[in-house]
Amino acid sequence: MHTVAVLALDHVVAADLATPVEVFGRARLADGSRPYRVMVCAPAPRVEGEAFTLIAPHGLAALGEAGTIVVPGCSEEAPPPAPEVLDALRAAAGAGTRIASICAGAFTLAAAGLLDGLRATTHWAAADELARRFPQVDVRPDVLYVDNGQILTSAGAAAGLDLCLHLVRRDFGSAVAAMSARLSVVPLEREGGQAQFVPHAPPGVPRGSQLDPVLSWIEDNLARDVTLADMARRGGMSGRTFSRRFREQTGTTPVQWLLRARVRRAQFLLETTDEGVERVAARAGFGSASAFRERFKRVVGVTPRSYRSSFRTAAP
Repeated sequence: MHTVAVLALDHVVAADLATPVEVFGRARLADGSRPYRVMVCAPAPRVEGEAFTLIAPHGLAALGEAGTIVVPGCSEEAPPPAPEVLDALRAAAGAGTRIASICAGAFTLAAAGLLDGLRATTHWAAADELARRFPQVDVRPDVLYVDNGQILTSAGAAAGLDLCLHLVRRDFGSAVAAMSARLSVVPLEREGGQAQFVPHAPPGVPRGSQLDPVLSWIEDNLARDVTLADMARRGGMSGRTFSRRFREQTGTTPVQWLLRARVRRAQFLLETTDEGVERVAARAGFGSASAFRERFKRVVGVTPRSYRSSFRTAAP
């Protein structure tokens, strides 16, 4: 059984604290057994939360028993982490424990030096402050979460849910993660996809937009050699008008939108099938396997093979 320690500090945010308890506590294997043991730990028995008081059953020493430590975010009124908290996190990291943060919990990890030289994220409203206070951290404000292997960070509370489900999938496969998502009444992947990088699904358009049927047509024809002229003709506009209106409504160009749609299709195929790279490239409309590998890595950050090894995990 994998032990997850949730570290509660004063002024902890309720949603951030509840997320790992909910996700890991609800996880079940195919035989119905629990794969995780969840512990709530704190530097003192009594924790003053954002809108509640928590009696923590475990102290900092219990972090040494954990295979994963989750650090929830705290409100702006929270004092700096105590030295003993930072020391405990450093010791756990040195022992190889996996450590993740939710929202402003990234500030605690950064204060412990665990994010030095790494990519990290936090709530978008706090990203600039994290970068200012910890310039040695490569802050990525536009991602849901970042997976560096041992150290992970996520944005707000909803992204923390994404991250916890991602960890369940890493540990026990997609089937167990999908069931955890169902029990938590959330999708395993929110629209736009989720991975350890930027969600790559293309942006949508306002309901009822003239572009809406065009985007649906593009999605249905990704394997074809779709050109800007094809898109404009489908929308009943000139190429220049179509490009201008497309950027106004989506914030990106038709070519970039098409690339993101194809990347997302490829991600889906890599996650859900065992088809070879050449077949995935063809079905996603990349033309050749070499072009697919280059563009996929440029957008997602890893090769198709690495992506599949992370997200096409067989359930035990």
